[in-house]
Amino acid sequence: MTADDGATAGRGVRTAFVGGTVWAGQGAHDAEALVVSGDTVAALGRAAADLVGQCDEVVDLAGGFLMPAFGDGHAHPMFAGLQDQGPAVADLTRVEDVVSAVRTWAQDHPAAAWVVGAGYDPALAAGGEFDARWLDAAVPDRPVVLRASDYHTVWCNTAALRASGVDASTPDPPLGEIVRRADGSPLGTLREWHAVDLVLDRAPAWSVADQVAALRRAGEAMAAAGITWVQDAWVDPWMVDGYLAAARAGALRVRTNLALRADPDRWREQLPWFEAVRDGVAALGHPLLAARTVKFFADGVIESGTAAMLEPYADAAHRGMPVWDADELAAAAVAVDALGLQLHVHAIGDAAVRNALDAVQRCRETNGARDRRPVLTHLQLVDRADLPRLAELDVVANVELLWAQPDAVQTELTRPRLGARRSAEQYRYASMVRSGVHVSAGSDWPVTPHDPLPAVQVAVTRSSPGTQDAWLPHECLEVEEALHACTAEVAYQAFADDARGRLRVGGTADLVLLDADPRRVPPTAIGDVAVRGTWLAGSRIA
Repeated sequence: MTADDGATAGRGVRTAFVGGTVWAGQGAHDAEALVVSGDTVAALGRAAADLVGQCDEVVDLAGGFLMPAFGDGHAHPMFAGLQDQGPAVADLTRVEDVVSAVRTWAQDHPAAAWVVGAGYDPALAAGGEFDARWLDAAVPDRPVVLRASDYHTVWCNTAALRASGVDASTPDPPLGEIVRRADGSPLGTLREWHAVDLVLDRAPAWSVADQVAALRRAGEAMAAAGITWVQDAWVDPWMVDGYLAAARAGALRVRTNLALRADPDRWREQLPWFEAVRDGVAALGHPLLAARTVKFFADGVIESGTAAMLEPYADAAHRGMPVWDADELAAAAVAVDALGLQLHVHAIGDAAVRNALDAVQRCRETNGARDRRPVLTHLQLVDRADLPRLAELDVVANVELLWAQPDAVQTELTRPRLGARRSAEQYRYASMVRSGVHVSAGSDWPVTPHDPLPAVQVAVTRSSPGTQDAWLPHECLEVEEALHACTAEVAYQAFADDARGRLRVGGTADLVLLDADPRRVPPTAIGDVAVRGTWLAGSRIA
């Protein structure tokens, strides 16, 4: 049945959407109306216009643009919500402003044993190296620990180092770096898992009540941005209780799938836990919560020199920090895949991407053919030899569209580490799309903002706001390609493409109403298009 062939019977309230443009998805003809019955699209186009008089409610689009709701294929809503509970440092542009915000928060919260925050810009200090003494000037009497916006680095004061037992005699852990002064004493910047955990493991744990409040705030923010499904791409054991409590309390606002983090040191003993969480969440029967995915961090990030590279960094004689041995990653992936769980692999450097692709191939060879939709996320640098393998292995390439711009992080931290040649090979989104890869969009929120429309603008222009010159213009996406990545391809990643991601008769009525058609405004104005409303399964949530 085509969109204009008729209507399907539905139960519940019938709502008509008229008076604007209805876009069903990439390649579809624009329609003049849509009718929703209960949670389902009942009619589209002429058939919908013929039913308006029989509907219980009519929504006037007022010249706006109705389209499938957005999805976010990679975000961290728990961290985003918790970040709001500490010092507000995420949007500050000077080190002294971050220090001032920490001082103010500490003064306003005298009973807090630790000052815990997140989101500072790692490009504010040369080489991303921040000094404990800068924070000591604001809070000398109790520990302070701040996560960088990349969530792979922390900055802490002397009291936090002391409370954690980190001093000149502390060796660098296997997966981490303690940045040091010339005399060997810790500077105050710690990088990657084992190093940051030296301090974070000593900080007070978040209560379940804090987590529920965080998820409520995060869900409201996503709904307001037109998002109705999100992949939480980093869930540790303490977070599961928070999610279950939020579901029971009615605090979840959007559909959420949990990706449980695999630990390279203990993944074998985690296998029963992965199954138990998946089955326990399924038994809860909450329509907005699932746990069908396992997250692997194959490497770190280029900006801190911890992404795993095939060739040494331009500014250092090393190739980064693989989180997993390649054979161990493949073995763990095969074991997780055998449980029927989806793989979601953080792979930023070209060596990490290759190792992740090898792991996916091993799953196919060992466990046989099935519809597994493995996800590789970020894919900042993909070797030319590996680009065809993404489509060959049916990989979902989850990419952060907003990152493909020449911002301060790119110019101050990334390019000096990569050099000119490799810098020009980053974020090859158009190459992936046009080679048949399923490219889904993610935000990595709170690393970068969750609003999809500014990200669509960057994907189309490959430029930073306020600038005109495109960076690597041959990798620009068309507007519909970018919107498709934010809708249908995220639904494909979620195994929900038969119901969501496009507007079709009989499909789920997840909708977003924009105040303008992103295809018709100047490309540099797409990020200014506003969300007027969001519907999840036919019910308005924002």
